[in-house]
Amino acid sequence: MESPFQKLTDAFQDEYRVNFSLERPDGSIVLTLSTEAGVAARRLIRNTQLQDPEQLQRFIQSIRFGIAIEQGGTAPQMLAAMTRGENGLPIAS
Repeated sequence: MESPFQKLTDAFQDEYRVNFSLERPDGSIVLTLSTEAGVAARRLIRNTQLQDPEQLQRFIQSIRFGIAIEQGGTAPQMLAAMTRGENGLPIAS
């Protein structure tokens, strides 16, 4: 079974530097995605999301969606692409 940290790294390493840091006493981890231009996204990952592959996949999709919106994409087009499983994102059932 692939580690959730490896899955997150694999999902974003082609476009971003991927860093993890322990930020909270409850064990939650902060994922930071950055480029030469700066931080593209910073998200808190709960332990339950790391332990459940379906929740982890939804977490990855939500990050991609958020970054795309911030970069000027349109929400309806992004949602349509995500539900079709584009960008290498399998559809969670």
